[in-house]
Amino acid sequence: MIDGLIAGRIYGEPEQRRGKGDSPFVLAKVRATTHEGETLFVNVIAFDDAPRAALSALRDADSVAIAGSLIPKVWTDKQGNTKPALDLIAHRVLPVDANAND
Repeated sequence: MIDGLIAGRIYGEPEQRRGKGDSPFVLAKVRATTHEGETLFVNVIAFDDAPRAALSALRDADSVAIAGSLIPKVWTDKQGNTKPALDLIAHRVLPVDANAND
């Protein structure tokens, strides 16, 4: 895994779920833009209390920066094109206040 920081906007609503042994976790998708202007969707999962709570408080299109362990992947779309993807295990979630400079 790679330690990384991603920034973007929440895509859809974060989902609270329970795993084995009834342990809670939160899933979210973040839409990030690469420096080439391409959109990349990052699948985020949070197991620890603080990142779970922070992700759960966010809504669709909220700005966010998330630090954690990145796992690069590749997937193939219906047309047979390969696309990059990232999974991130969140260690820290930093909501970004879009009105901070107002």
